[in-house]
Amino acid sequence: MKRPSGMTRRGLVGLGLAITLAGGAAGAAAYWQGTTQPAQQQPAIGPTRTIDWQSGDDPLARPAGERPPNIVVILADDLGWNDLSWLGGGVAGGTAPTPNIDSLARDGVHFTNGYSANGTCAPSRAALMTGRYGTRFGFEFTPTPDGFATMVPRLSNREGRLRQTSGNEEASSVPFADKGMPPSEITLAELLKPAGYHTVHIGKWHLGGGGGMRAHEQGFDESLLMRSGLYLPEDDPNVVNSKQEFDGIDRFLWRFSRFAASFNDSPVFEPGGYLTDYYTDQAVQVIEANKDRPFLLYLAHWAVHTPLQALRADYEALSHIEEHRLRVYAAMVRSLDRSVGRVLEALRENGLEENTLVFFTSDNGAPAYIGLPRVNEPFRGWKISFFEGGIHVPYLLKWPARLGGGQVYEAPVHGFDIFATAAAAAGVDLPGDRTIDGVDVLPYVLGEVEGVPHDRLFWRTGGYEVVLADGWKLQVSEPPGKVWLFNMEKDPTEQHNLAEAEPERVAALKKLLAEHNKEQATPIWPWATRSPINIDKTLLDPDAPDDEHIYWYN
Repeated sequence: MKRPSGMTRRGLVGLGLAITLAGGAAGAAAYWQGTTQPAQQQPAIGPTRTIDWQSGDDPLARPAGERPPNIVVILADDLGWNDLSWLGGGVAGGTAPTPNIDSLARDGVHFTNGYSANGTCAPSRAALMTGRYGTRFGFEFTPTPDGFATMVPRLSNREGRLRQTSGNEEASSVPFADKGMPPSEITLAELLKPAGYHTVHIGKWHLGGGGGMRAHEQGFDESLLMRSGLYLPEDDPNVVNSKQEFDGIDRFLWRFSRFAASFNDSPVFEPGGYLTDYYTDQAVQVIEANKDRPFLLYLAHWAVHTPLQALRADYEALSHIEEHRLRVYAAMVRSLDRSVGRVLEALRENGLEENTLVFFTSDNGAPAYIGLPRVNEPFRGWKISFFEGGIHVPYLLKWPARLGGGQVYEAPVHGFDIFATAAAAAGVDLPGDRTIDGVDVLPYVLGEVEGVPHDRLFWRTGGYEVVLADGWKLQVSEPPGKVWLFNMEKDPTEQHNLAEAEPERVAALKKLLAEHNKEQATPIWPWATRSPINIDKTLLDPDAPDDEHIYWYN
């Protein structure tokens, strides 16, 4: 079968250089973490600090047996479908197993058709956090710093690229500080707080860094924020690095990323260890501090996003993997799996396992630019596209008090269903003043209601639009004026385009797209670049004239 896709090498080199030139270290921080400070104002990184997580009793004074469930949302970053071993897959042919993540499927529910809300980070997270299509409130494109639209085309279109990246002069019409999730949106944290929940965010946010858009300004009582992209300093003796010179994003991250965190409004400080383990250490402390009251823990890992950095102990434990880059990546997956195991163990040790609802998923699929062709198998495409490799993600749920283990649910579910499912479990009504697209999936899993959670789902970024309805998936990309139609029940890996053979079905699905678009808001900020994305080739493969591709609006 065909392999997953990726942006061309030149395109990503241009992307990385553009961000660099658009703002240097500040541009890097802004693009990836949602901070807004110019380079000359970037603060020095202070020493590691101890976080005194708040503790307390249930503010509503309910006995332990009458409290609503604790809610833990574990979100991986860029995790591929084939990175986990519970379905017989796994990194390096399954020789780097993921037993702790697998246990969520064994002891809970595995959603075989779980979807992220987008093919890239920020729009996907906006939908998860609000229970709504990001396009309903104008969060359609990933925020980019000033200068991005000018520099990307200038740098990426050199050396005779077969397809051209274009910039949008209107991109700078909205200040970067205003690009993020509007404070008027109701986050999951804001929804749960009135019901007595203590709310904690740990890790990546990527939904805005100013104007009231940070996590601790959007309903989280406490926020340990990722402030840059290194897992450890490059020269730390406990880290093993893998640099991809063929990837502009990777070169950019290595040059400008720092090892940094902040807590609510604190000065920036150095995390206390390898980032995945550090976040886990803090998550365990949060669980211990909040064992006597309901809590929401949003553990938003950076793993397994680039730059590829493994803890040396994990790297050495996988000595059978010969390829260095693959071994580092496998070690990062291993640390993510260990994190899930430690969180689950902390729940058990504190007597919270039975009445804690645990979600595990990824913000999107794995990318082409790491140069590992099997991470999304058996699906075609990957991050930055709406082919299955980009949006069909691991999606697991565990709640022993209500759900038996080993369940499999096959109807499509979506990242924004976490919002509605958590609200229902907490006994909280959904907001009545706006459309909520997410659905409580538990009654469907338990057979308490008939039908499926969604008879249609949509994805959109500029002129690239997708609808999944009644087992059929239509993709439309303008440019290049390409239409794909797949029968997902018979062809779940999207190998056979039936658009020409099924014109009436194409017309009907385009009508659904048009109707959906009428309900969506104008984007808060314009797209900055429109880039050609190869569907079937990794970053290491050269372009060819007959390659299938879509155009991605950042």
